[in-house]
Amino acid sequence: MNLINIRASVTDDIVGWFDVIGPVLFYLAVFGLVFAGTGLFIGAFIPFITGDSLVFAAGLIAAAHTDSINIYVMAIGVGIAAWLGDQVGYTLGRHYGRPYLDKRKGSWLKKAIVRSEQFYQSYGWWSVVVARFIPWARVIIPALAGIGKMNYYKFFSANFVGAVLWGTGLTVAGYFTYSIEWVRSFVYIIALVVIGLSIIAGVRTWRLNRNS
Repeated sequence: MNLINIRASVTDDIVGWFDVIGPVLFYLAVFGLVFAGTGLFIGAFIPFITGDSLVFAAGLIAAAHTDSINIYVMAIGVGIAAWLGDQVGYTLGRHYGRPYLDKRKGSWLKKAIVRSEQFYQSYGWWSVVVARFIPWARVIIPALAGIGKMNYYKFFSANFVGAVLWGTGLTVAGYFTYSIEWVRSFVYIIALVVIGLSIIAGVRTWRLNRNS
């Protein structure tokens, strides 16, 4: 099973959560996982559950259950959770530095840290924005920005832009994918396209970094 099929399966599973836990817990689960993905580095271990698939599925749920889930609350809440997660990652990196990451890196995570460092050094402010759309970079770049003592206000602004584009943007994309009648028939195709583009962006950046 390839990555796109895995992510599509994860999206289906997340959609199924709503029927089990209800609207209030669904809000809390989505916001908590988005925050923990970067704020607590959980996204390094379960990137599909805390990343694109989650926020896109949250938008689908909001459209399918408009009587229980408010898209404005969901989209804004995801954006805030994403922003707060990166702020915590930045703070941990700035105050605890390299030892915090070194204690938590296996062989694969070590490679992700190296790639993230190259990415951060190459793109600076934009790396924080673009990293939101790349699973491994999303988790590590905020901490590296803190370790590198990136200007707080520059990080704040880059984090805000990234959180809005990724968190709020993908949630709204999921919502309109389902709520527009003619689009609804192609919901899984569109979900695969969104997920596939995310994977392609990540692979392309990884290849550029490897060849640099």
